[in-house]
Amino acid sequence: MVSKNSIINPVKGKNSPDPGSLSVLAGIREDLFYLKKIFKFDENDAQRIFGSRLYIKQNDGKPGISLTGPMVGAPYAVMILENLIAWGVESVLFIGWCGAISEHVKIGDIIIPTSSFIEEGTSPQYDSPDDMISKPSVEITEKLLEISGRRNIPCHEGKIWTTDAIYRETEEKVKYHQDNNVLAVEMETSALFTVAGYRDIKAGAILIVSDELSELKWRPGFRQESFKKGRHRACDIVKRFCREVEQGAI
Repeated sequence: MVSKNSIINPVKGKNSPDPGSLSVLAGIREDLFYLKKIFKFDENDAQRIFGSRLYIKQNDGKPGISLTGPMVGAPYAVMILENLIAWGVESVLFIGWCGAISEHVKIGDIIIPTSSFIEEGTSPQYDSPDDMISKPSVEITEKLLEISGRRNIPCHEGKIWTTDAIYRETEEKVKYHQDNNVLAVEMETSALFTVAGYRDIKAGAILIVSDELSELKWRPGFRQESFKKGRHRACDIVKRFCREVEQGAI
């Protein structure tokens, strides 16, 4: 049974930043800086949050959308998320990279997760569902799919798998998740979904396929043009999502 009596808790202090109600969480440095550019954040406005950056966009003099990253791995991502929640964030959208384990998913493809199998160690400290599956906000997920459809950007929707152990993606585990129609594997999403549910905020995710494991061999695609295009398309969806939030459409 998970106890709610934590000794250490994140707090909002007198000098804590105000990140607004929505924060975009960029798992990887390259996406952080690309989003910084398209959101027109000023580098001089960056604040530190642990080993990452926090950019806050002002909207009519008030905090609007914020951008945070990079963050690799579930424990670190949750450290950042917990503090953002304490500072007032009510919704988060995570953008990250993943490895395809379905033969139908290729490098550069975009995935919008509808659930994630928990195989990281952070989620069970907050909640331990019997099926070990965490889920995103239905509202955010549906809006991401709607935007991708309007922008004619193909996306896969479905299950993913989150693990802490990047070097323990064994043949047996990949085959198991393939049999359960899992699309891809990554390192943060299930924990972000779990903590968002535990803290009663909304969370969604959009992932870009950077490599493939579906044939039980590693095929990296980090330098492929299809991967670069996929990243830019995913960031376009993020930008449109944030614009609709600012306009009150969500």
